[in-house]
Amino acid sequence: MNILSLYNSILANTNQISYESLASANIPTVNKTDSTILPSENSSVEGISSFKDIISNEIEKLNNTQVKADKLTQDFITGEVEDLHSVMIATEEARIALELAVQVRNKCVEAYKEINNMQL
Repeated sequence: MNILSLYNSILANTNQISYESLASANIPTVNKTDSTILPSENSSVEGISSFKDIISNEIEKLNNTQVKADKLTQDFITGEVEDLHSVMIATEEARIALELAVQVRNKCVEAYKEINNMQL
């Protein structure tokens, strides 16, 4: 199972808020200069979809890193690659990237839970 399919299965099993429902919520915004609350006039999905695009691109990069490390490992095992250093570097890069992705996911879930528990 690669990282991309794992990510998709995690997303399929969680309760997701639709982007359209977030955009149509008309949540008031705070004016930072005088601290008054102003109603949002132009609710758009652009900020949300750009975050989604960033996360998707980074997950795709993570998946490519994992596939590259796996291929180098398989090539080393079969004798096609003799440079153990490049195999170890690719494997460690993939491991560190995966740890970072897990921590980002944990922070996003933690932030979602905190926002979900806020009383309005």
